[in-house]
Amino acid sequence: MSIKSPESWASDPQTKGLRIEVSPERSLLLPHGQFIFAELTSNGDEQNLKLVFATHEISVRGHHLRRIETTMQRMELSFLGKLPSSQRALIMEGQPVVLEIVVTEAKDSEKRAQETQD
Repeated sequence: MSIKSPESWASDPQTKGLRIEVSPERSLLLPHGQFIFAELTSNGDEQNLKLVFATHEISVRGHHLRRIETTMQRMELSFLGKLPSSQRALIMEGQPVVLEIVVTEAKDSEKRAQETQD
């Protein structure tokens, strides 16, 4: 019997959008056509991946996120979700692991930027 390793991301070459599971109670779907840019930064062994869409900014904290960034570059990223801590040990070494996802609406970030300028 084969047991599938849990994943916190998925790709599909036919996808038209990205489904983000922020929590079991909340998810959102963002069309790839609204994707603006991505930024990947590293801090020790943790990485932060920022995905900016026209209406939302997605901040992802985790390990080995370069593969997720590359999948988004090809517009094939179809799912992102936080991996429960109880399942992290099941992930093979070197595979992406999402520890945290923060979603900010564009109007919220614009408002904060304007408040800092005032």
